[in-house]
Amino acid sequence: MDKTVQNLAAAVAGIQDGMTVMIGGFGGAGGPIELIHALIDRFRATGHPRDLTVINNNAGNGHVGLAALIEAGMVKKLICSFPRSADPVVFTELYLAGKIELELVPQGTLAERIRAGGAGIPAFYTPTSFGTDLAKGKPVEVFEGRSYVQERWLKADFALIKAETADLHGNLTYRAAARNFAPVMAMAAAVTVVQAKAIVEPGAIDPENVHTPGIFVQKIVHVPNAVQEEDLNRAKATYPLEG
Repeated sequence: MDKTVQNLAAAVAGIQDGMTVMIGGFGGAGGPIELIHALIDRFRATGHPRDLTVINNNAGNGHVGLAALIEAGMVKKLICSFPRSADPVVFTELYLAGKIELELVPQGTLAERIRAGGAGIPAFYTPTSFGTDLAKGKPVEVFEGRSYVQERWLKADFALIKAETADLHGNLTYRAAARNFAPVMAMAAAVTVVQAKAIVEPGAIDPENVHTPGIFVQKIVHVPNAVQEEDLNRAKATYPLEG
């Protein structure tokens, strides 16, 4: 039942070419930067994994975290709601050059598609995007006089998320807004990998305070001093980090 692994390399070891990977975070809040950088390290050493489909709220900022993953040439397709964030220069340049695919999804729809994947619901209807380019080619039905667009679930091979506290069994808590997409991503992925600031014994987290039950978590790695994306970008950092 102990789901901890020794290091970041072991945490991301199972991600293979062509897989779909959900990455938690709302901008820098809750972004598992160390897990992403460990995946880049593996790619730089072996050439794998590549051709990934990444599901995230945005397209990364600067040259660290998700942006660095894209810049390394590891991502074939990005599914996100907000590709034009503070400094998405890496994604923008590759997209305009036709080197990365984009599936744009309204933010609430993105969250619900992920939640549906975790709940085993293959499709649902929403009025969001009706009459826009985002609805082209999708089934439309009328309910009580209003048109709704059919959206399909989103599932993943792996989810990479960041928690404040984990117990050895994988029960998690998050810090404030860092929770964002993490709980639904943990449910929608076949394998959920967590970097946690603190790891405690089973029972140390009050069951009433568990945000994600351990049944949805497969690997935990201890990262007590995680970096923050915004701090790295203010320092104009580029991954691999110097020093």
